[in-house]
Amino acid sequence: MALQEKGTAGEQLIIEADRLAEQVTHMQYLKQPDLYQRFGAKGRERTKQDSLYSLSYLAESVLMKSPALFMNYISWLKLLLSGYRVTEEDLIVNLIAIKKVLLDHFEHNDKSEVMNYLEMGIDHVRTEELQTSYITVDSPLGTEAGEYLEYLLQADRKQAYTLILTLLDQETSIKDIYIHIFQKVQYEIGRLWQISRINVAQEHYCTAATQSIISRLYPYWLQAEGTGRSRRLVSACVGNEQHEIGIRMLTDFFEMDGWDTYYLGANVPDHSLIQSIVDYEADMVAISVTMTFHVHLAHELIEKIRASEKTRHVKIIVGGLPFNIDQGLWKLVGADGYAPDANAAIQLADTLIPAVQLG
Repeated sequence: MALQEKGTAGEQLIIEADRLAEQVTHMQYLKQPDLYQRFGAKGRERTKQDSLYSLSYLAESVLMKSPALFMNYISWLKLLLSGYRVTEEDLIVNLIAIKKVLLDHFEHNDKSEVMNYLEMGIDHVRTEELQTSYITVDSPLGTEAGEYLEYLLQADRKQAYTLILTLLDQETSIKDIYIHIFQKVQYEIGRLWQISRINVAQEHYCTAATQSIISRLYPYWLQAEGTGRSRRLVSACVGNEQHEIGIRMLTDFFEMDGWDTYYLGANVPDHSLIQSIVDYEADMVAISVTMTFHVHLAHELIEKIRASEKTRHVKIIVGGLPFNIDQGLWKLVGADGYAPDANAAIQLADTLIPAVQLG
């Protein structure tokens, strides 16, 4: 399935999103003048920012031909805004304002497709959402994950680290700690922020603490290089993504599995990543996308990798929230495969590039 050509409705909407968001905000405040009393002067800025996000997610959903991306965003947004005393009715008014502005001020031959996706989003606001914790006592290491989370929320990084060391002393595998504690706790931290149980500073602290603990665990599994040439992985977030802990854990899994890895992290320009593939003689590239409206950047990056004779041979796998929402997206962006977690990524890599002695 090929991505649409330049100039599609989705791409045009991305270009015009900021202008349209201003018009949406103006219209909503005309319809709801009480917003000034409810949220003050900064409320208008936040309304524009929320409208811009909604337009960006809508555009990406249309661009990727994936209604599921926009429906998931609406579910996320509804829960997030409830923590700021923004009601479902407020959200519907905003989405209807978006609809009116698009009808009057957005021109494209495929505008009807944009409107269809938006209508689905408006209908979806009324859908009841079931929100449950990512951490349960009956899941593997569920009790320990709950304890680890509580230590982080109490800003007690030392006790969190001590808990992990205790698990290692009990011969719990590093991979199980990554999957069942670090990953689950990161998901739960995101959920707690979304429902306003923690603030952004706490979310940043918890993430930084886990990244620090991961670094301190390297001596427990990182080994000296073996003989011969191992399979080589280059890994990075796409575009200006800042959510790098997931791709970092995946890279560690590859290293544990005997790969040589070259971890680039976040905010890597495309040309630098491509040069790294060449310099490092990579066999595989892992690309992470967390924000749905960055999926098209993954497609553009993959196109650039495929366009170069020096890198077109490399296998490319993708992962992150948008690919979990719509598990067919990896084909659309041109990747060789997708994995929902690090364990699955290792299995996929072994299929794409069998473990044989190289060089």
